[in-house]
Amino acid sequence: MPPKPNLTVLAFDTSAAHCAAALLCGGEITTRVEEMARGQGERLMGLLEDVLADAGLVWSDLDGIGVGVGPGNFTGIRIAVSAARGLALGLGKPAVGVSAFETTQRLSNCAQVAVPAPREQAYAMDFDKHNPPTITDADSLRAVAWSTDHSAEGHIGCLAQITAEGLLLPDSALKRPAPLYVRPADAAPPREKPPVILP
Repeated sequence: MPPKPNLTVLAFDTSAAHCAAALLCGGEITTRVEEMARGQGERLMGLLEDVLADAGLVWSDLDGIGVGVGPGNFTGIRIAVSAARGLALGLGKPAVGVSAFETTQRLSNCAQVAVPAPREQAYAMDFDKHNPPTITDADSLRAVAWSTDHSAEGHIGCLAQITAEGLLLPDSALKRPAPLYVRPADAAPPREKPPVILP
């Protein structure tokens, strides 16, 4: 479902070691990716403002916002999803959550897709089987047609396109931004009991 040519969408993602943004405007998509292992929280809003300014746009010109919801880095996912929710609320614009599985599937035209994970593992999803995503050893994916090949620029540009298509759906069908976590967090809860709060 192609988006309307005049739809204006700003999409962004910080779920990997980058701060990525894409602007869909007038049927054209421009992307900006800055590689960084950390610091996405400090850079994201400035990057988005730069992208808008380069196009001669302001926040109120947007029809909607797209955000990468993972899987990926826990902190990065939370940064982007929180920003998208805040912007949507403040601007009164809809926000759409898009997973890296969806962009990989779209770019590869393959139902079996994988996203790199830490420790030589991968997040895997089979769209044909409609099962929840899993985490598996990356070596085991080499025997089947799992698609992992796309750039950060391709990912964020596709994210903007999928967002625009989502904005054409009824409001009740919008995929609201929510983190997609495939594995539990690395941080363990404290073992000590919390202190008693005295009245």
